[in-house]
Amino acid sequence: MTGRRLTRSTLLPRLLPRPVRTGALAAGAVVACASLAAGCGVVPGVSGGSGDDTITVMTWAPQDTRATNKPGMPALAQAYARWINSRGGINGRRINVLTCNEKNDNVTAARCARRAVQEHAVAVVGSYSQHTDSFMPTLEGAGIPYIGGYGITTDEFTSPLSYPVNGGQPTLLAGLGRTLADTCGPVALVRPDTIAGDQLPPLLDSGLKAGGHALSGDQRAAEDATAYGGQAQRALQRTTTDPAEQGCVVPALGDRTNTFMDSFRRARADYPEVRTATVLGSVDQTTIDASGGASGPYEGSYVTGWYPAASDARWNPMKKVIKQEAFGDNRIDAADAGVQTTWIAYTVFEQVVESIGDGEVSADTVSEALDGGLEVTTGGLTPTLRWKFQDELAAVGFPRLVNANVTLQVVKDGRLVAAREGFTDVTKTLRDADPA
Repeated sequence: MTGRRLTRSTLLPRLLPRPVRTGALAAGAVVACASLAAGCGVVPGVSGGSGDDTITVMTWAPQDTRATNKPGMPALAQAYARWINSRGGINGRRINVLTCNEKNDNVTAARCARRAVQEHAVAVVGSYSQHTDSFMPTLEGAGIPYIGGYGITTDEFTSPLSYPVNGGQPTLLAGLGRTLADTCGPVALVRPDTIAGDQLPPLLDSGLKAGGHALSGDQRAAEDATAYGGQAQRALQRTTTDPAEQGCVVPALGDRTNTFMDSFRRARADYPEVRTATVLGSVDQTTIDASGGASGPYEGSYVTGWYPAASDARWNPMKKVIKQEAFGDNRIDAADAGVQTTWIAYTVFEQVVESIGDGEVSADTVSEALDGGLEVTTGGLTPTLRWKFQDELAAVGFPRLVNANVTLQVVKDGRLVAAREGFTDVTKTLRDADPA
């Protein structure tokens, strides 16, 4: 989540008409080919583009940047491909996974999308990028579905070719706000000073308001800073105004959350006790361990997530694949929300291809299967997923948000454990949100 701030907020939904399924797709391919200055003999999305039974997909994510990095997502995608191909593929079709380093950069994100078109990818699966403005038009023009994006931008919940598997930042923040409304005094949110960061305050506030709580204090911060002393002090000043009520500080800075907590640890000694809370993606078990475990600043923190805790047995199939196909690959952390999202996204893709049977697997047939009412199960990691053109949350600008469930976890004795059994549906909370 880097780069200069743009004028248009990603919160403004861009509800595009569904691409026409015949001539328009071919026309989009011609335009894409021209822009790539490359010859194209087939419509983008045809299986493999070479006449064989190989299915090409792409997974991208930022790596080696100064802000949020998700190297485990493309690494898991490659491990999945090795695993599924060792079993004969899906319906006898091998999977070819292309990866791209998105670099937290809008130009590079657009380049990744153009490569997906050029390489005839039938889908982009399990990827992370905040630059949907840069890549989504390219995918839409070629009719390539975007399955299981991380959920970092609103466009992922508005594009007719986006098929999210979780509720993204909207559900995490709304669910966290609803929890904090019952347990906290004043609340301060520390978030990136970026377009994606602009989404966070109204979403957290929707949960606070649902619980009858006052709105949070919004603290903007550079997402690639090396220290956050000023933000920590301002957050503590706001949350300690009432000695009768323990305040809560909510850092939501992605990979820089731990940097903030280092500054916060030093600053909090001069203030009354406050509680911290955040969302998965900003903290995981590795982060908690590195910060001191039970004696660290996260002890007692509430953390909202999309999926069951990493220790849940429902993750065992994914862990088995990681052990079998990526043992020793330290890029892949089974507790990372990006890795988990990628696993679920490929679970969805596998069932889509199975539903097509012996028919042609193309970008067109993949999206048609998803739009045709296909119900996808994920072994209990999410509710059954089914995408409609206009779902329950269309009225508040999220027509593609089909999974509004979150889990609540807490750091106890240095371990991230379930604070509440099962999922909590925040659909009603989001319906009452005002993201404008």
